[in-house]
Amino acid sequence: MIMDPVHNPYAPGAGSPPPELAGRDELRRVVRIALQRIRIGNPAKSVLMVGLRGVGKTVLLERIRVDTEADGMHTVRMEAPEGRSLPALLAPQLRVALLRLSRVEAAKDVAKRGLSALAGFAKALRITYQDIEVGLDFEPEPGLADNGDLEADLAALLEQVGIAAKEAGTAVVLFIDELQYINEAQFAALISALHRCAQLRLPVMLVGAGLPQLRERAGSAKSYAERLFDYPEVGPLNSADARKALESPANALGVQFDDDAVQSIIAHTLGYPYFLQEWGKHAWDLADATPITLSDVEHASNVAIAALDESFFRVRFDRMTPLERRYLRAMAELGPGPHRSGDIAAVLGREVSALAPTRGKIISKGMVWSPSHGDTAFTVPLFDEFMKRIMPGDAWRSESA
Repeated sequence: MIMDPVHNPYAPGAGSPPPELAGRDELRRVVRIALQRIRIGNPAKSVLMVGLRGVGKTVLLERIRVDTEADGMHTVRMEAPEGRSLPALLAPQLRVALLRLSRVEAAKDVAKRGLSALAGFAKALRITYQDIEVGLDFEPEPGLADNGDLEADLAALLEQVGIAAKEAGTAVVLFIDELQYINEAQFAALISALHRCAQLRLPVMLVGAGLPQLRERAGSAKSYAERLFDYPEVGPLNSADARKALESPANALGVQFDDDAVQSIIAHTLGYPYFLQEWGKHAWDLADATPITLSDVEHASNVAIAALDESFFRVRFDRMTPLERRYLRAMAELGPGPHRSGDIAAVLGREVSALAPTRGKIISKGMVWSPSHGDTAFTVPLFDEFMKRIMPGDAWRSESA
């Protein structure tokens, strides 16, 4: 096998599917069972997958969506970016789902009523959410999802979607990534609408993904959210699955790794899927021939770390204000974490209360989260090491840094 970049099987990148999706079969099976249950009218909880950056939540979400479409269910896929309203995300996607359902003879009339509900929903909420853009195929039906109250209108709209899906003998599944960025009031409306569908045994379900603070945000939005959702944690791969993710793509092309090379990569990456792909890519590119050796991995580590610093880590660092960077650097000084707010404040020589607004802003940007009251942890694995590299020495301790 020629060791060249053209044949390199590894795929580091935001949402890029790895050649081997290792360690996620059980979660895929659990979600599939839940979806099959709601399709036939049996109760099942919606699923919110939580985990740090780099664990492959986006890839897993898309794989489950593809599985769901293959099972004959209708899916809508969206990402919740900062600053975009939930109605603006949902409206065009639900339009597509309803148009698809309207082509099923048994659901034709109900789906058309759903499109009328969508027209009323969009018309009534455009004043409040000016980013809503959706083609209106049907005239609104007065009194149907057009009150201008998001919680009531979204519940009425998803109810119509669920009725149409039920008539068609299928289900409509919402796949939403980066859910932690949805405004709390809008998140509450979505939870309320899903609760209504669950009460009516309608085949509508949410499979979402987000950072670990998503659990707390859901509970804050609606107290019953803990009973409406399952929150499977997507974490780093264990040693066996990390080895499989690394070795299987290479083996398929006739390339082997020395055992100590594999162990070194797992130690560097801590089993995080994104980092495994990064190390695998650079180890392949730097190796002259199979097997890939420990020496190849040692050279690749320097290149992989530099690549991460320039992209994966740097884009997050650049979003921070000087004070926010100092806060993150103080966390890094204490180690990987989590850390008590008082300990971070002590490193900076500040009062906890004075730093509380800064901490809150960093949480809202998705850089840190609170595993428990008063604790703070990075949402990006290995970010503590990056902060020490990009802000070395002690100059950062100064207010003027």
